[in-house]
Amino acid sequence: MRRVLAALGVPVIFVLVSSTSHAQPAPSGPKFDATEVHLRTRTATGSPGASGGVLRGGRYDLRNATMVDLISVAYRITAPEMIVGGPNWLERDRFDIAATAPNGTSPADVQLMLQQLLADRFKLVLHNDTRPMPAVVLTTGKGPHKMKEAAGPGSGCQAAGPQQPGSVPMLSGTCKGVAMEQFAQMLRSISGPYITSPVTDQTGLKGYWDFDIHFTPRVALALAGSDAITVFDAVEQQLGLKLEQQRVPTAVTVVDSVNQTPTPNPSGVAANIPAPPPMEFDVAEVKLSQPDAQPRTRLMPGGRIEADGVTMRQLISIAWDINMDELVANAPKWIDDTKYSILAKTTTAVSGSGAAMNVDIDDLKAMVRALITERFRLKTHYEDRPVTAYTLISDKPKLTKADPANRTGWKEGPAPDSKDQRTAILGRMITAKNMTMAQLAEDLQRMANGYIRVPVEDQTGLEGAYDFTLVFTPINILNAGRGRGGADPAAAGGGANLPAPADPTGALSLYDAVNRQLGLKLEMRKRNMPVLVIDHIEEKPVDN
Repeated sequence: MRRVLAALGVPVIFVLVSSTSHAQPAPSGPKFDATEVHLRTRTATGSPGASGGVLRGGRYDLRNATMVDLISVAYRITAPEMIVGGPNWLERDRFDIAATAPNGTSPADVQLMLQQLLADRFKLVLHNDTRPMPAVVLTTGKGPHKMKEAAGPGSGCQAAGPQQPGSVPMLSGTCKGVAMEQFAQMLRSISGPYITSPVTDQTGLKGYWDFDIHFTPRVALALAGSDAITVFDAVEQQLGLKLEQQRVPTAVTVVDSVNQTPTPNPSGVAANIPAPPPMEFDVAEVKLSQPDAQPRTRLMPGGRIEADGVTMRQLISIAWDINMDELVANAPKWIDDTKYSILAKTTTAVSGSGAAMNVDIDDLKAMVRALITERFRLKTHYEDRPVTAYTLISDKPKLTKADPANRTGWKEGPAPDSKDQRTAILGRMITAKNMTMAQLAEDLQRMANGYIRVPVEDQTGLEGAYDFTLVFTPINILNAGRGRGGADPAAAGGGANLPAPADPTGALSLYDAVNRQLGLKLEMRKRNMPVLVIDHIEEKPVDN
């Protein structure tokens, strides 16, 4: 769920997560009144990840979710690595679930209903176990810690205010009344690529604590240079604690059995699951902002949006999930120049689990689309047009055949007990297991955010599944100062200004990494894709 928030520029750092409760076979408990389950097929815009997980208007939707996602939401398992065993499709096949339940059903009961659905429709059977697993252990340092003891539970950790424009990014937060067990759970969430394993608290510190922490995001280490501070150094220097990689006995959830195909939907069930009424903003203010305003977009809990200095191109990108200029046709010149401010909120309350807010992200995007359509008198239609996009082809393959029994999937960072090849310059490392070339092509957009704006087409002709590792330079480091278009030629309409193959700084683009490390090539070709055609739009919004 964090992926969809990050796409809107939401500050998803410094949010305390709930304690993990591990799965047991679903008891006989509350059930949804009606359920409909479908296997999700690949779309032209790719698979950004699971969304939904809220109950509104008596309807519960969970979309584009893998079985690991479904188990995680149903049993509140915050670290997917703690779900072990099961067939190889567990992290690959994606499902859409629609169900009904009475308005006002508690989040806890919604979880129980989802557990029951998984048992009934997928015949899911789980059990708890303890196994040695890679983990990061939070301990006390050699000397006394540097935190201040609090009287009791506090407000948690809050992100610091916005930074000065042009400054090197820094993650900063102030924590009030935080238990060490909570902080350990939070560390993985806030540290991003630094920590790819669960964090275990072994400080022995009881009670609640106040402290500040700030560190350089991993992707900005090269930009920060000698001023950079990693999350490991920050924890040690600022808090007097220590983070260490270890293998520790860990409570895990084991998938004993699960069906890949759910039981058939009852005849006529769709009629029993009506769509909830459209949501809309109760209050919305849209106006022109200052030409030199720095772009800022924030999605707040409860369905509140604050945006300033954003262009119409950026608003369309957020609301329509369009990440490439070529996918919008007949756009006026001012779409990239005129800037706007938006303040909008809704008081519509929903209940459910699986999100850090109480509005479904897809509902929110629909609300933004409706707002833009109304205030700018926007009229559009879709049509298939030739678009410049990447095709994956075979050159001199350097791939290792996979064990078909292993789960299909990929993660950021090294495999367990493998060397972390990331550096300040080569800051991205993708470890993939049992993936076909078609699956690699489909997922490259998410693996290399910013490099590729639309799904890649597989034309390698390579059969079977493979294991591989891909190490490259993040787009913001490689492309610093090169403009909004990024390193993807398609983003700017199909130019050919790819990064140079060799960089004196040691940087390596995704394109070169794919060629050198995998023996494949990414080649620009034309193919038909759905394009949003603007029939009419006005530069000045209607009066509030």
